[in-house]
Amino acid sequence: MFDTIRRYAAKFHSTSSQVKPAGSPARRTPNLFEAAAAYVVARAEDDQDGMDEASAWVSPEALSFGVNELACRAVVTLARERSMSPRAVARDLLGLPAV
Repeated sequence: MFDTIRRYAAKFHSTSSQVKPAGSPARRTPNLFEAAAAYVVARAEDDQDGMDEASAWVSPEALSFGVNELACRAVVTLARERSMSPRAVARDLLGLPAV
C-alpha cells in the first residue's frame, strides 16, 4: 500500500528551487505534498528522525493539510484498485466493521 502512495506522491515532485545568493548552492524547498509524503512514510516506518525532518519543511497547518489530502487520495486510489467504495476501504484500513 505504501509503495502505491510513494509512486503517487512522486508524480507531484516539484523541480522549482529556492533563490540563494550568488556563490551559495541552490537548494530546493520541499512543497507541502512532499513534506506530507515524507512524513507519512517516516511514520509508517517508525522513523522519528524522518518525521521530525519532514515536519520542519512546512508549517504544522500545511503539513496537516498535506497529510489529509494524501489520505483522501490514497483511499480513493485503493478504492478504485479494489473495486470498493472509499467508505468501505477507509473502514477496512482502520479495522472498523463494514456498514
